[in-house]
Amino acid sequence: MKRLLSIELQKIWLNKASRILTLTYFILLSFIALIASIKFEIGPLHFQVAEMGIFNFPYIWHFNTYVAAILKLFLAIIIVSMMANEYSYGTLKQNLIDGLSKKEFILSKFVTIVLFALCSTVFVFIMTLILGYNFSSYTELSIVFSDLDYLLAFFIKLVGFFSFCLFLGILVKRSAFALGFLLVWNIIEGIAKGILYFRIFPEGKTANYITQFFPLEAMSNLIVEPWTRTSIAKTIGTQMGVENIKDYSVPFSAVVIVIFWTVIFLLLSYRILKNRDL
Repeated sequence: MKRLLSIELQKIWLNKASRILTLTYFILLSFIALIASIKFEIGPLHFQVAEMGIFNFPYIWHFNTYVAAILKLFLAIIIVSMMANEYSYGTLKQNLIDGLSKKEFILSKFVTIVLFALCSTVFVFIMTLILGYNFSSYTELSIVFSDLDYLLAFFIKLVGFFSFCLFLGILVKRSAFALGFLLVWNIIEGIAKGILYFRIFPEGKTANYITQFFPLEAMSNLIVEPWTRTSIAKTIGTQMGVENIKDYSVPFSAVVIVIFWTVIFLLLSYRILKNRDL
């Protein structure tokens, strides 16, 4: 396992574009901390973003993992390019000639995916603790660690998304086309959701049940938007007479569905590679 991971990390680090994208990703993750320093001055009104409560425990776990998940496209480009380069540079064929089996090849890619997801999760964990302890009004341990399920959801979301990208990279062979296919798939899911919600099942309940099984939708359901959970949004909603009954917890069903799709993407990747004439 260590040998497989070492091979993959060398390939990534020796590629200049991959190095730049990886560093850019973690630098952008660090920029979440800059949100705390943003100050607004509108006439006599002066307030700082950190004072809005977005860095309060346990809400900060929800906020940071949601924002960090948006940036996953940077690592997705690396995953897709990592696979495309195997075909472009002939390293896939060379690895197989050197004795690496196709199963080991897929395993090496998956281990790299898990490492990327794990490093991102640990980075967000550390950054969240630093920001929380600096700006949160609540620092009791029972409160600080009460919403860590968002961190687990973040990790599962990244592994699932990167596995999808790996599958597309193997299927299409070209990084640009694979990323284009990812965009097309996102549009297809959006169109399907629209048809289900507005045409077939306008009551919404049945459409919700069906769409939760879409791969990208399932990943999205792991961490729902945190904006309407803020105290300001709740105050505005109360003043307008709108009661917010939205469930912000991590759905266990979404966790199971994403893990299921992750396994499917890996199996399909292996099947394509196994049957393809290299």
